[in-house]
Amino acid sequence: MRYELLDKPDFGMVRVGFDQPGEQLLVESSAMVARHSAIEMKTQLQGGFLAAAKRKMLGGESLFQNTFTATQPGQELWLAPSAEGDVLALDMNGTYEVMLNSGAYLAASPSVTLDTKWGGAKGFFGAGLFLLKCSGHGPLFFSSYGGIHAVDVGPGGYVCDNGHIVGFTSGLNYTVTKVGGLKSLFLGGEGLVCRFEGQGRLWMSTRNANSLAAFLHPFRPVKNNN
Repeated sequence: MRYELLDKPDFGMVRVGFDQPGEQLLVESSAMVARHSAIEMKTQLQGGFLAAAKRKMLGGESLFQNTFTATQPGQELWLAPSAEGDVLALDMNGTYEVMLNSGAYLAASPSVTLDTKWGGAKGFFGAGLFLLKCSGHGPLFFSSYGGIHAVDVGPGGYVCDNGHIVGFTSGLNYTVTKVGGLKSLFLGGEGLVCRFEGQGRLWMSTRNANSLAAFLHPFRPVKNNN
């Protein structure tokens, strides 16, 4: 299987090329842009109903996923997330896990296992009550609103605004805290942040969908009942 990331970072898209019959890719619902007509597509509950429902309710992912199977070499599949923004690919090798925030998962090889991970009570404060845990071997694709920027975290740790976290590797632990005092929390516009410690990689987005929604809110048309 080969892949190419196109139109980054504003309107990211993935072009997957299959090298041999039988190669498969598991894709989030509605993420397919186009495909070779002979590629087989099957919609199903991955891992059974309970596992799929757990990912849906706790990890924010689709209940059903589409499995695309190549029937001959050279076939192509095109994928894109629903929101404009960036797409990133990782070649998982089984030596680490990736924790993704809700809605970031796009597609993966069948040999990549998806599960949910409890984030503790700290998740109530904006980091996501549950994270999607990805492990195993093969390509993993994830996306974000805005561009994706990677930071290698080491001694001294790193601080990231909750709304900009896309994902991080399993070598990192985080705690949710205030960026400053109560005045900064409620009046400074920064809110809560995650303080990461350990050794690993953090992926953060250059834009925050919640901030965009707050910016647009005053411009919404309001119906006058008079």
